[in-house]
Amino acid sequence: MSEDNPQTQLAIDTGRQPAAAVDEVKPLADRLRPQKLEDYVGQQHLLGADKPLARLAAARRVHSMILWGPPGTGKTTLARLLAQNADAEVVGLSAVLAGVKEVREAVGQAELRAGNGKATVLFVDEVHRFNKAQQDAFLPHVEKGTVTFIGATTENPSFEVNAALLSRARVYVLKPLQIEDLQQVAARAAAFLECNLEDDARDLLCAQADGDARRLLNVLDVAAQLAEQDITLAVAELALGDSVRRFDKGGDVFYEQISALHKALRGSAPDAALYWFCRMLDGGADPRYLGRRLVRMASEDVGNADPRALELTLAACATYERLGSPEGELALAQAVLYLASVPKSNAVYSAFNDAMAFVKASPSYEVPMHIRNAPTQLMKGMGYGADYRYAHNEDTEAGVYAAGEDYFPAEMTPQQFYQPLDAGLESKIRSRLARLRELDDAAADKRRRDPGSDT
Repeated sequence: MSEDNPQTQLAIDTGRQPAAAVDEVKPLADRLRPQKLEDYVGQQHLLGADKPLARLAAARRVHSMILWGPPGTGKTTLARLLAQNADAEVVGLSAVLAGVKEVREAVGQAELRAGNGKATVLFVDEVHRFNKAQQDAFLPHVEKGTVTFIGATTENPSFEVNAALLSRARVYVLKPLQIEDLQQVAARAAAFLECNLEDDARDLLCAQADGDARRLLNVLDVAAQLAEQDITLAVAELALGDSVRRFDKGGDVFYEQISALHKALRGSAPDAALYWFCRMLDGGADPRYLGRRLVRMASEDVGNADPRALELTLAACATYERLGSPEGELALAQAVLYLASVPKSNAVYSAFNDAMAFVKASPSYEVPMHIRNAPTQLMKGMGYGADYRYAHNEDTEAGVYAAGEDYFPAEMTPQQFYQPLDAGLESKIRSRLARLRELDDAAADKRRRDPGSDT
């Protein structure tokens, strides 16, 4: 083995790979990471002319901030470039790997640098994974200015970041990269890899990247390895394999799309509802989860305007359990279209919420004696069930109904939680209940006129 190459000799002496070899195994996204702000692609709403981070960079300053956005939008790169531009030392911590000990060590190093007039940016990747103890460990040092804090997260910081820390950092929202941004990234990567990327292959890869530059570069790297010479459309399709769209099953994208499906369904927009349903399936959402949400929507947004909606949705869920995927997904799609197309009423949802709130705020009143069950002679002798009016024995124009009977606790004023809307079948329910209330009022008037009368 030749000793002329010092890197090779270093590898022999230390057991480490030569730097060139290490670079070769790095992901393409790391090898192509921009080294200056001018090379950064995307986020023009933050870095365009006179935009907030552009003005910050022009002043060569940096302040505490949280960069919130989907994967592959350049959060880590932007944090490092802003720190570098402000001539600050960057200390990176991963919230997955670092503990309080590592935080304290980083702060200690920052204090030493501060003594030499050097600023420190403490960059915390996946900051939403930091627990309270970890956040408390560096919060005082952010307040004192020992470190400037920059956190990166794919999760909504309103829910995931300590309120005290959040109040001391400005939140900047990064957006998925636009197609033209991704095309620029792809062109740079092709030049770096010294390969010819055909236009239709580039367009497919950019479309499938779903706004994620890292994903684009990873697939492009695979395509370059598969290509004999040019990266053609066929090579791009082979590199993509069975890829799915970006879909964070526990994060904001998940809840944003569920919200879109729910609102389209509630708004009686069947085509839009079907679109979001298919987007979620395409992204890898569990059809069983979607089925459970549809069952909820059937009660919350359709309710008694069309009681068949709940039956059909439950049947769709059962069909999916029997057939599995993809056959069973068609039944769920049928439920989506039905729920979006029929009349809507949230009266059941509102009544349930109002009744629950009333119950929580009220004492535990006893059940009135006349509507208690009396299965034994002892209970009958104690007055259980006395004077109960059996509705089937009542002769009224409304059919089975004991006009004027009160089923609430004696200490309570009767409440009206359920207020049916004039929608679908519920319009008939509304009319019937209105007529029953008229009969109740008539019975009450008769009782007032003749207290001894039998209503």
